Order: sequence, then structure tokens, then C-alpha cells
Amino acid sequence: MHEPTIDEVRLAGVLHALSDPTRLAVVGQLARSGELPCGELDVAVAKSTLSQHLRVLREAGLTRTRPDRNQRWLSLRRDELDRLFPGLLDAVLGALTGARA
Repeated sequence: MHEPTIDEVRLAGVLHALSDPTRLAVVGQLARSGELPCGELDVAVAKSTLSQHLRVLREAGLTRTRPDRNQRWLSLRRDELDRLFPGLLDAVLGALTGARA
């Protein structure tokens, strides 16, 4: 399972990963929760589709996956991304929160 180093993360890949509503929902949940097992993500897609979305997020450098026995735990690479693209996640998450209001 490839997770790019922060030096490999590119803005175009991050923006592409954030361009999908399901992936945005996952990022929002991780921002609120810190770390979640994959099975606890609240998204209305099939498990196989969710796996593809999680792959896109991971390969873009937005998330970190931590295996633990038979579960995979996801977290947002918030600190690293904030250093690389200051304000980007705040803007995206702020817009996501505002869209729900």
C-alpha cells in the first residue's frame, strides 16, 4: 500500500482527491474524529467503491492508513498538509461545513 512522502504530494493530486463528494465526506469525518477504522466511515457507497475512494485519498497524500490486526485505521495528514498548503484544508472543511448549514 503506497503512501507518498510529503515531498511527493502535489497540489493537483490533492485537489483532484477533494473534488468528489464521497471523498470530501471522508475527509470531513476524519477531521472531526482524528482517526477512524475504515468500517466506521459513514458514506452511502458500496464497500468496493469506498475502497477506491480511500485509495485516491491515500495516494494523493491526504490520509494515512494504519493497519492493526484485521482493521485499517485512517487519519488525515493534517499537520503535514497544513505546512505544505497553508489554509487549504481549513478552506475546504469550512466550505463543507457551510454547505450543510
